[in-house]
Amino acid sequence: MIWVLKKSWCSIVIAVGCLGLFAVGSAWATETIVIKDLGMEFVKIPSGSFVMGSPPDEPFRDTSEPQHRVVISEPFFMQTSEVTLAQWQNVMGKKFFSRRKGPGQSPVTQVSWHDTQDFINKLNRFVEGAFTFRLPTEAEWEYAARGGTQTAYPWGNEITCSAAMFGNNRSKGGACVEYHETRDIPVNQPGRVKRYAPNAFGLYDMHGNVWEWVQDWYGEYRTGTVTDPKGAPKGTMRVKRGGSWFRYGHSCRSANRATAHPASRLQTTGFRLVLEQN
Repeated sequence: MIWVLKKSWCSIVIAVGCLGLFAVGSAWATETIVIKDLGMEFVKIPSGSFVMGSPPDEPFRDTSEPQHRVVISEPFFMQTSEVTLAQWQNVMGKKFFSRRKGPGQSPVTQVSWHDTQDFINKLNRFVEGAFTFRLPTEAEWEYAARGGTQTAYPWGNEITCSAAMFGNNRSKGGACVEYHETRDIPVNQPGRVKRYAPNAFGLYDMHGNVWEWVQDWYGEYRTGTVTDPKGAPKGTMRVKRGGSWFRYGHSCRSANRATAHPASRLQTTGFRLVLEQN
């Protein structure tokens, strides 16, 4: 199925189809939505439930991560990569980041939470109500990042330089600088998206590369089983997830939570989108 939505700046071609994904030696087909003119791909994440947070014995665990069961009641489409610099410029215009350099396929960074909302609002106007774009909730993000696992990372309880982009800062110890140099990945910055293997849902760079803004205000988790949580009703800090290229591998744990002021523009922080069919 294909939609062609015309706007003065371009036509947006949206194709819905199936993508073959592989995990743990088995294969299946899952529904995808591709916005061809922007090179944005979204994969369907099934509904289900999982244990959010980390067990008490997980190394580097924080007290903000108590385990509790979360139900994701409806499937949703998540972008397979972080929003790239090229995608940002195609929607927002190059003047917004005239001083931002780098390959078009690198994740856009130095965007505040408020900036992500400007991007989303403009993109939603372009698609004329056929779809709605938004940030994932914190629960959706962790559910998608885990891909059905309960270990510290989707591949196990240890992180290596070949599994995710972290430790790429020469002045901060740079645990993976030498490895990244062997792969022709520039030092002291994120790498291009999709350089590392995807998880079981077909999502790239959920761990490392850049922190990702999510929708929620930061707050304590609710106890017991909760359905489709949306974080604190108000607050001063927004949540970001996933760790980054800048420093430690343990920041990339599935359960790890970080916060920043929603006006912050950081070289370590970007975002990815969720798409809903109206």
